[in-house]
Amino acid sequence: MPTFIGFNTQQQYKKFTLVDKALIRQDLLNAFNIRQGQLPGRPDFGTRIWDFLFENIGDELTNLINREVQRTAALDPRLQINNVYYYTRDNGILLEIELQYVTSLDSERLAIFFDQETRTATYL
Repeated sequence: MPTFIGFNTQQQYKKFTLVDKALIRQDLLNAFNIRQGQLPGRPDFGTRIWDFLFENIGDELTNLINREVQRTAALDPRLQINNVYYYTRDNGILLEIELQYVTSLDSERLAIFFDQETRTATYL
């Protein structure tokens, strides 16, 4: 029996219900696709990573991205970020995130690409 049940219409054609890990992954991606401050009534929701796309690469930027990923993920109590790896790729930023689901002992490594041309974050 699923612990978490949610609804998703993005890239879904027949089955709109998501459960457990799939729902948590989709919610995390949704948080990364929203710029911080754009959600009415929730100024802390979303991420500032989109502001870092055109910045020079350095230790300071890497620390800012790591803190921003940790802050964004901390908004969801169902997951915990263990490590964040950051790469520049094509026209954007590629993040590899090691996360652990709080409801189980399972962990997973996700690759999320922030594309500056389409202004969307997607899983690879």
